[in-house]
Amino acid sequence: MLVSFRFVPVLLLLAILAGPLSAQEFQARVTLNRSQITNTSLDYLDELVPLVEQYLNEYKWTTHTFEQEERLRLNLQIVLTAESGGYFDATLVLSSERPIYGTLQFTPLLVVNETNWRFQLSRGRSLIHDPQQFNDIASLLDFYAYLVLALDMDSFGELAGTEYIRQAQTVVDVAQGSPQIGWQSGGTDRRNRYYLINGLNNPAYEPFRRAFYQYHRMGLDQFTRDPQTARREIIEALGKIRDAKRASTDTYVVDLFFDTKYRELTALFLEAESNVRLQAYALLIELDPGHISEYDKLQ
Repeated sequence: MLVSFRFVPVLLLLAILAGPLSAQEFQARVTLNRSQITNTSLDYLDELVPLVEQYLNEYKWTTHTFEQEERLRLNLQIVLTAESGGYFDATLVLSSERPIYGTLQFTPLLVVNETNWRFQLSRGRSLIHDPQQFNDIASLLDFYAYLVLALDMDSFGELAGTEYIRQAQTVVDVAQGSPQIGWQSGGTDRRNRYYLINGLNNPAYEPFRRAFYQYHRMGLDQFTRDPQTARREIIEALGKIRDAKRASTDTYVVDLFFDTKYRELTALFLEAESNVRLQAYALLIELDPGHISEYDKLQ
């Protein structure tokens, strides 16, 4: 019988990871909106959905074993916005989630709205996984696959996702020679893939990654058993995130966290004692003023 490595003590976790493990990690579902594309001859666009799903679901991204119920759920909504000569502009909304220990519920790990995506698609196109070569579809999928794996691992062990942050960094490094936007530094847009992965690689953001673990493993995963202690852990984690945000000029990593978690955070503190609820409120409106209308429910 396979042992579930993600819900075990750290020493046992390390022992399991040392073994020869292999399995697919993702349960990806893709939807395609092509309503803005008026060219009726592009019937092969329907091939994009199975192309992306097979690429994410059938490749073995790690050496770890994920039980069927532990496979990371990915939802990708692709909206084609323009077409010219077989090249497409698209928006990708990607969301991922992992199970909350001891429950049947899931928590979102990442919700990102990717607007800078241009790719070429022709009938019968295939994808080959090669992180050392830039590919206008595969590289974007590689980047977010490694990012989601990094966040998932970080949520179960302190800094456990470092290997996959490095893998995502490699994808960005290779993409530096591409003319496509979203991969490079400079310019006025600092909310792109380059700044996202460089933020996670920045030592100043190590407190954020430790807080990410504390929030999930010591907070969410313990919440049904001991909600008062879990809330204290989450407040402490928010304090670490505040420290990380103050230590860096790039806040995209923190912004993505709160874009992903703001509703969940409100729900976690709605039934807390008034002093705890207001302590959380003060932290949240400082860290994430963009969602203050949601956090006002805690007053």
